[in-house]
Amino acid sequence: MDLVAACRAFVSVSEHGSFTVGAAAARTAQSVVSRRIAALEQRLGDRLLDRSSRTVTLTPFGRDLLPTARQLVRLADRLEHEAEAARHRPLRLAVPVDCPTAALARLIADAQEEGVHLEPFPAGPAERADLVASRQVRAALLAVAPTEATWTVPLGLAVAQDPGGGPIYLDTLRPGRSDRDRRPRRVWLQPEDDVPHIRDRLTRLRDAVGLRPSQLTVAPTVAAAAAHVLRHDDALLCPAPQARELHLHWRPLGELGPTLARGFSLTITDESDPDATRIRHACTDGIAHCLTAPAPPKPTT
Repeated sequence: MDLVAACRAFVSVSEHGSFTVGAAAARTAQSVVSRRIAALEQRLGDRLLDRSSRTVTLTPFGRDLLPTARQLVRLADRLEHEAEAARHRPLRLAVPVDCPTAALARLIADAQEEGVHLEPFPAGPAERADLVASRQVRAALLAVAPTEATWTVPLGLAVAQDPGGGPIYLDTLRPGRSDRDRRPRRVWLQPEDDVPHIRDRLTRLRDAVGLRPSQLTVAPTVAAAAAHVLRHDDALLCPAPQARELHLHWRPLGELGPTLARGFSLTITDESDPDATRIRHACTDGIAHCLTAPAPPKPTT
């Protein structure tokens, strides 16, 4: 016997004083309602309703049990509501701040096709790691060294004036004797690249080619860095697609070449989370577009 369905029938008939009206209110056939209440009476050991007159009334036993039956029905309804909400609970995914809006929209749509309600949460590299550690997100795209990454994004320098063919070498920004009274050209790092495997390599290169410490600077925002590039003929460290979006000219960094890259891996706070697992296996291309990275190779079967 379905105890909840039986209690639901009992409550509906009791409230309406009629099997016919109660069954209609419960959207159940009258014969089914009658059988459910009879089964409930048999299970509980006494009659719940007095059927001797045209109007159905509660027996003393029924009056005693009606409040509990109502409570059981309310709890069952609440359980179903919360189960529905849990099935549609958004998967909060921490992503880099500079992910293109169009690419994020496509990733959300791809996730919806997998039955996952994705909620991107833009954050910097350190904050994304903290969000995973504190379990404030269910998954995050963490910044890692390219050798440990699922997705890699080559970096180079973007400048306002077309530098011609070939890479840009950092030593060409070294101030000469005639530049003592002039502001030296700077290389601006975005917050996304303020991580050891990128920042430390550039710092060592800066020192090796004789640039001043101030010539390698982390900008508070991409817009602020791009403004310095446009105004002062500085350079912005960024991926090529981002340079195109900013209408800047991009070239590889000559001294480091393609080895200078962002790296990303998808970290899931709970590996038993089925939604996050579906994102990992079904949305790799969508994540690559968000990161402006080449799609990783498909796993062989």
